[in-house]
Amino acid sequence: MTTRPQQGDVWSYDYLWQREHEAGQEHGRKPRPTALVATVASQDGTTNLFILPITSKTPGKDRLALEVPQIERRRAGLDADKRLWIILDEYNHDILEASYHFDPNGRLGAFSAMFIRNALRSFSDAARSRQTRRVPRTD
Repeated sequence: MTTRPQQGDVWSYDYLWQREHEAGQEHGRKPRPTALVATVASQDGTTNLFILPITSKTPGKDRLALEVPQIERRRAGLDADKRLWIILDEYNHDILEASYHFDPNGRLGAFSAMFIRNALRSFSDAARSRQTRRVPRTD
């Protein structure tokens, strides 16, 4: 593996939206920038990845999202002139060591520690209140 993923990284990833998963699809339509909100080591030595999609489509009022400020878009290697949002109410769960979807050379950049902490806090709050939808990529 070229680069070990870390919390706060932005990766190109074949993200599978919840609606695609529910329709029986197994692969996302295209690789897209994603925010790696957390990496958690399991007792068996595997690495759980919690991956949030980044979109340029303005989220609907029914979605929980965090707009990415311009300076953070630059830091993360994203288009600084395009409005972007991290979607916080759904996520892909993948296992790094067994993933068919995670490109070890797909790192684009990273968000600042403060920005990713805010995203993680919002994501964690949503998960605790059962407002998130998990899309397993471990099948």
